[in-house]
This record gives sequence, C-alpha cells and structure tokens, in this order.
Amino acid sequence: QVQLVESGGGLVQAGGSLRLSCAASGRTFSALNMGWFRQAPGTEREFVAQITLSGTTTNYADSVKGRFTISRDNAKNTVYLQMNSLKPEDTAVYYCTAAHVLRRYYARDDYNYWGQGTQVTVSS
Repeated sequence: QVQLVESGGGLVQAGGSLRLSCAASGRTFSALNMGWFRQAPGTEREFVAQITLSGTTTNYADSVKGRFTISRDNAKNTVYLQMNSLKPEDTAVYYCTAAHVLRRYYARDDYNYWGQGTQVTVSS
C-alpha cells in the first residue's frame, strides 16, 4: 500500500509559476515510478509527466514540454512538478501517481496508486 499526498496548487496568473509536491509513504519510494496527470472539468484525466525510479529518465506530454519539469528526491520520498510559463489551458486538478513496473508511462490505467489531487487555476 502506498499513500500519496499532493500540495502546492493554487491560483496564478498566466505566465506565472507553481511547484507541486507529492509526498509518498507506506512503501520504499525509490522502488516506484512516479508521475503526474491532470484532469480539467469535463475532460478525461491526461498524462503530464513521468520520472523513473532513479530519476535519470523523464517523459512529458507535448503540451507541457519545455515548461514543466518533474524531479524526485528519494531521500525525502517526494516528487515535484515545477510548472513555468503557465497558461489558462493548464487549469486542472493535478494528480500524483505511482507505479511498480511501468509498461506505458502515458497510460492512466498502468499506474497503481493515486493521490487526492490538488487544484491549479491559471487566470488570463
């Protein structure tokens, strides 16, 4: 069992920045692939970013590439999502997620654990 708790969401103007954090407990953090998904009102939950166990490899959705950065600190059992140059279309609930062996980093159904989500709202 793994528990994930997100924090850092809020309201920001377009062009601004936010850093989301996800604290994990209940399992060895370094044994988990970690990722971020988001879900806007009336839409399906979509992939945002993913990072491997060691942190040496990352993947991003095309819509956020160059603006968002995922990182992890295994000593603190925490994964981060640094979001820069935010756009109104980034507005969504952002979810932290974790997986054991990961088959498809972009596929929601391939992750095993989910946080409760944190709201990010970007105003124009």
